Amino acid sequence: MFENKKIFILGLARSGYQAAKYLIARGNDVLLNDGKEESKLDKEQIEELRSLGVKLYFGSHPDDLLDSSFDYLIKNPGVPIDHKYVLKARELGIEVINEVEMAYRLLPDNVKLIGITGTNGKTTTTTLTYNIMKEAFGDKVFLAGNIGFPLCSILDKVKSGDIIVMEVSCQQLENLDQFTPNVGVMTNLSPAHIDFLKSFENYKRVKAKLFKNQTNEDVAILNIDNEDVMNETKNIRSNTKYFSSKKEINGCYLKDNNIYYYGEKVISRDDIFIAGLHNVENCMAAIMVVKEFGVSNEVIKKVISEFRGVEHRLEYVDTVNGVRYYNDTEATNIKCTQIALSSFDQPITIILGGLERGQDFNDLTPYMKNVSNIIAIGQCRDRVLSYGNSLNIPTYSYEFLKDGFDKCVEVTKSGGIILLSPASASWDQYKECEVRGAEFKKKVEELKNAN
Repeated sequence: MFENKKIFILGLARSGYQAAKYLIARGNDVLLNDGKEESKLDKEQIEELRSLGVKLYFGSHPDDLLDSSFDYLIKNPGVPIDHKYVLKARELGIEVINEVEMAYRLLPDNVKLIGITGTNGKTTTTTLTYNIMKEAFGDKVFLAGNIGFPLCSILDKVKSGDIIVMEVSCQQLENLDQFTPNVGVMTNLSPAHIDFLKSFENYKRVKAKLFKNQTNEDVAILNIDNEDVMNETKNIRSNTKYFSSKKEINGCYLKDNNIYYYGEKVISRDDIFIAGLHNVENCMAAIMVVKEFGVSNEVIKKVISEFRGVEHRLEYVDTVNGVRYYNDTEATNIKCTQIALSSFDQPITIILGGLERGQDFNDLTPYMKNVSNIIAIGQCRDRVLSYGNSLNIPTYSYEFLKDGFDKCVEVTKSGGIILLSPASASWDQYKECEVRGAEFKKKVEELKNAN
């Protein structure tokens, strides 16, 4: 399989790069096409692929580049589902898959695969699950997927009997066919990525593909409190198990400030450092997974109590002069910022704004009760300013985060929270939202050093 074939890879990035390297080393004829100009792509990656014999075509998508001589089209997850090459490949009878599907088909027998998806919380749940499994089973455990490690990048390391913990995005799920996790997790569902998948109904359908090939020998771990999750998974064949932060159930649940697993206390909420009820749910999902592998409560408690969160996702940065700073730059939509705001009972100064996408900040209003100040930044700062004024919350407008930061410090009293949770993408000023988060963290560090 995937040897001596002619393969078209659409899109570079991490997954295209790793797939091309893997495939060319196994005697395949590989052509990689990316619409970006070569000067805007990773120079080292390109030089390496070129030296290995990968044919590279950048800057456009010529009509005649893809023809019936290709055996597979491997699509980068970020490439639109209606890209002309995707449509043409289907017309020509060329199978369209992605790097995850390719790598899955090449895994050794008896590898246990944990697949985690959902609208929010999947990265935290994946990281927690991996950390617990790593503590319990050591070098048998690997991390892969949307979390930044293409599955094919670990193919040469994984052996029979090993365990892979994998975050799976909707973009990856769209072009999966045979992929089947032994344990699948759905953290929650809410409207997202509609620009990519065209409708919320299609988004939910694609998310549920995680369980499509499961049988009753496989496990599906589901958020019983989320109506969309329950509706979308009602016909799956998996052995279904549930977690709930709202009621006592036959599964994992929160009761009297403690997390229980089928009636057995696992950990107190007081021992969970990461803020917010949503992170309690992420912990419960991880507990449900690792219990399928017999992990002890002692190991679970040790890892969860030491876990400080995923970088850029409601990440605790530091405390300076009695004020706690949180970096939630990954909150690029309203829903994520709603979650962040509901995580604190203290007075909040929130930094809102970024790329103008027409996002409706009014949807934040039910979550603004603890907000004392708003710092409006970025392209949509004028709309944020108007929104803050409509709520009679002191609001200050700055084009750049670095300028607004000083105002945050000025207006926030000891005991309060300064929260970067912009409800907006960062592309108006930054290459990616992580750069925005790094700038925020640097400003906190500079403030601390100056004191």
